[in-house]
Amino acid sequence: MKINWGTGIVIAMALFMSFIIYFVVRSAAPENRYYFDEEDYYKSSLKHQEVIDKLENTKTLSSKVIITKTATGYLIEFPKEINEEATGTVVFYRPSTKVLDFEFPLAIVDNKMIIEHENLISGNWKITIDFKLNSEEYLVKRSITY
Repeated sequence: MKINWGTGIVIAMALFMSFIIYFVVRSAAPENRYYFDEEDYYKSSLKHQEVIDKLENTKTLSSKVIITKTATGYLIEFPKEINEEATGTVVFYRPSTKVLDFEFPLAIVDNKMIIEHENLISGNWKITIDFKLNSEEYLVKRSITY
């Protein structure tokens, strides 16, 4: 059987169209969709100035808040002026799903706090440390990959 050039072009176009249709269908599959859910998006954006003020207060500290991965979990090291009297929360936010989000009360011992590995699942996390000491409010935001 001999194929002339016209038939070859038609076959090539059919194969190319099949290739494109395959990738369109594959990319529209439900497992390829990522839902980034944040409730009350507009309410949280209204408090933006408060967040800016807290971040500016954090810059005035003697050193940065350091978050490092250890064998037992994540170690959060605070500057020397942040002590046990500080109150607040540590929030681990998972952008892909809110089911995995969790929150801890701030519990500083010797300017350090440890978050155990048992609560973390591999992937991207956003850590927000919101705390208050002597009527000054501070905010630390970091992203990690576990």
